[in-house]
Amino acid sequence: MSSIMKKFFKKLWMRFSIRVSKKLSQEIETLDENERLSSAICRNLIKHPESTFLIAPLSHKRYIRNESLQMFIILQDDRMNITNHIYNYDILLRKDTSERLNRIFDHRVEESRSKFEAEMKSQVRHSLHIILKKII
Repeated sequence: MSSIMKKFFKKLWMRFSIRVSKKLSQEIETLDENERLSSAICRNLIKHPESTFLIAPLSHKRYIRNESLQMFIILQDDRMNITNHIYNYDILLRKDTSERLNRIFDHRVEESRSKFEAEMKSQVRHSLHIILKKII
């Protein structure tokens, strides 16, 4: 019985080591110029203070709009659409690039949500103080 277990674990270990070596030996893909430039544009537009954000929960699209720069970006799965009144670019993104941009976008939206919620709660506390003063 122990020889069977030894063979099993030996085969399992070999399969594992072969898979790991194949993963490590693959060339690291480099970003092409369009993907690199478009992701930089998206990151900078997300950081821009005048940008507004929208998430469509059913279609999983993320929208970025900046009125002052007259730019719109739509992030969807592995695609990015950059639109202006003059041009429209549709760029394919690698999975890791798309996930990174979505994570940056989600983090920025979460920051905006927390500021909005804090402002909303601060107004409620202020209103309760006014109601208490009116009652007393």
